[in-house]
Amino acid sequence: MSKIRIRIIGGCGSGKSYTARELSKRYGIPYFETDNFVWDRSTPYCRNTPEVRDAQLAEIVAMDSWIIEGVHYKWGSETFWQADFIVLIRPNRVTQDWRVVRRFVKTRLGLEQGNYKQTFRNLYEMLFKWNRKYVRVDLPRIMELTEEYRHKRIIVKNNQEILQWFSLYNDSVETGDGVPVQTER
Repeated sequence: MSKIRIRIIGGCGSGKSYTARELSKRYGIPYFETDNFVWDRSTPYCRNTPEVRDAQLAEIVAMDSWIIEGVHYKWGSETFWQADFIVLIRPNRVTQDWRVVRRFVKTRLGLEQGNYKQTFRNLYEMLFKWNRKYVRVDLPRIMELTEEYRHKRIIVKNNQEILQWFSLYNDSVETGDGVPVQTER
C-alpha cells in the first residue's frame, strides 16, 4: 500500500488495537496507540503533560504513513483532518463487553501483555462507565466532529469489515480501479 494515513476510533474492546496491528502487519504501515501519548509508560500511572503528548502526536502525524488508534478525540483532532480514512468501529455491545472481560482475564493470567495493570476497578469502569458513556456522549460528539470528513469516514460493526474494506481498497489502488465506495454498515 502506498502512503496512507488511517485514524481508527472506537470504545474499549471495539477492536481498534487488533485492527491497527493487522493493517500494520499486512501493509507495513506503522501504528500508534493514543494511550501511549497520554501515558508515560516508564512510570506506572503517570500521565504525560499535554505538551509532551501533543509533541509526540505531532511527530507521528507529520509522517507520510501511519495508523493511529484510540478512543481519544477531545485532543488530537488533527488526526481527523490529516487522515486519509477515519475508521469508526461500532461493535455489538455484547461482543465489546466480552472482549473487555477476555482481555482482563488474559492479562491477569499472564497470557497477554497489557499496557497497564488490570484491576477489578478498571474492569468495572470499562464495562459500566467508559463504554456506556462512549455510546451515550462520546460517539455522538465524534460523529459531529468528523461530519465534515464524512467522505473519508468508514463506519463498521466489526474489525473483519474494515480488514476486508482495506483489502478491496489496496486491490483497487494496485489495479487503478478507484477507491471502493463506503456505505455506513
